[in-house]
Amino acid sequence: MYKWEKIDKSKVNLEVEVPKEEVNEALDQAYRKVVKKVDLPGFRKGKIPRKILENRFGPEILYEDALEILVDPAYAKAIAECDFEPINQPELEEVQIEKDKPLVFKVTVDVKPDVELGEYKGVTVEHESKTITEEDVDRYMESLREQHARLVTRDDVEVQEKDLAVIDFKGTIDGEPFAGGEGENYSLEIGSETFIPGFEEQLVGACTGEDREIQVTFPEDYQVDDLAGKEAVFHVKVNEIKRPELPELNDEFVQELTEEFSTMEEFRADVQKKLTEETDRREKIELESKVIEKVAEETPVEVPEVLVQREINNILGEFEYYLRMQGLSLEQYGNLIEGGLEQLKEERREDAEKRARANLVLDAIIKKEEITASLKEIDAKIEEIAQKHDQDLDVEEIKEQFAKQGRLDMIAHELRYRKAIDLLVEHANIIDPAASAEAGHEVVGEGAEEAVQDEKETQDEAREAPAEQTDVKQESAEDSADKE
Repeated sequence: MYKWEKIDKSKVNLEVEVPKEEVNEALDQAYRKVVKKVDLPGFRKGKIPRKILENRFGPEILYEDALEILVDPAYAKAIAECDFEPINQPELEEVQIEKDKPLVFKVTVDVKPDVELGEYKGVTVEHESKTITEEDVDRYMESLREQHARLVTRDDVEVQEKDLAVIDFKGTIDGEPFAGGEGENYSLEIGSETFIPGFEEQLVGACTGEDREIQVTFPEDYQVDDLAGKEAVFHVKVNEIKRPELPELNDEFVQELTEEFSTMEEFRADVQKKLTEETDRREKIELESKVIEKVAEETPVEVPEVLVQREINNILGEFEYYLRMQGLSLEQYGNLIEGGLEQLKEERREDAEKRARANLVLDAIIKKEEITASLKEIDAKIEEIAQKHDQDLDVEEIKEQFAKQGRLDMIAHELRYRKAIDLLVEHANIIDPAASAEAGHEVVGEGAEEAVQDEKETQDEAREAPAEQTDVKQESAEDSADKE
């Protein structure tokens, strides 16, 4: 037996009553457990009569174990019959337990707020699609040349941007040398901003063997306090100039890069295909995010703080995954930035609120549209994950593993979300501003168009920790498997 009442839009008081017969049985079980742990003179361990145990220590000695037996199942049963969905663990407010009497306990729990859906089918969003051109392929090929450039020593040139100047240098402040101000055969990439501002620029135009005097001022916020804001003079000798030499874009270059292709024509065709696939993938994600955000914006709902905090933790978890690829922990990164982890969390709050709001709206759409994930669909997803990871286990074995790890519910949840997102995009009105301008009128269509960025940007992102992730996303079972 239970009763509940909302105390605000996302919090509920729940009172649950458990019959006295179940209470007495739980107290019996608690006695059998507790008596094995109690030492009492004149009795062997485990053989103390219950009446003597309760007289000696009070009946309360059994209550904690009895509550462990009773509360969780009774709470779960009540929740299954109630018209609300908890979003965190309940707080036990009050308990009344005694032999031969019903157990009564009260809890307060945060719940999903009611979402009053507006018109979620047919929202209008602007989304410009992109087609990979020959110029895009040219840019990518040029980036490959730069990645495979080799440094060649040149005696017939002057120092310029991107050159590697091998130098001797000796710095003084007011005519006196200072710690760290001297080096020999130091390799300095011009334009890398490795040295004090102004140093590298003053080397441009120098020849091999040339001596130069360079005057600079240390920044006011320089890490060495004794040098901050000081003017310095560096005597520099250019020992060597090394210049990047780019390879020719020909069949030989292709054969050095890969064994899959032997001609430049084949390789360019493959590059165009992969850039197109990556662009389509990114455009799809971008369009979906726009549609979801638009629907969420038009749906009034008060997002509980517990969901915002959960999404902040999810975002930081994703961020930490990329940091680990660079050898950093989240804690170490927090120590490197002003304001630490608390500032990082605050910076992610707006994105977290958007995600939490979108997820609430998607949940409401799933409920209204009665979207489900069938066992067949779950099996198909598991098989897809297995193939991606080249696992030899069959679907049933992987399914058993996922069940033990709690991933089956995650997969079902992901499938339901995917169906809801596909539904929204399918019915959305997509306006392409470029196409509209070209045609001279508004072009409206249905369905998903796909995102904008080339493969080079993808490679850059893999090397850099992302500053933000604004798309609405729940971690998938597949993502979870990747991280482990």
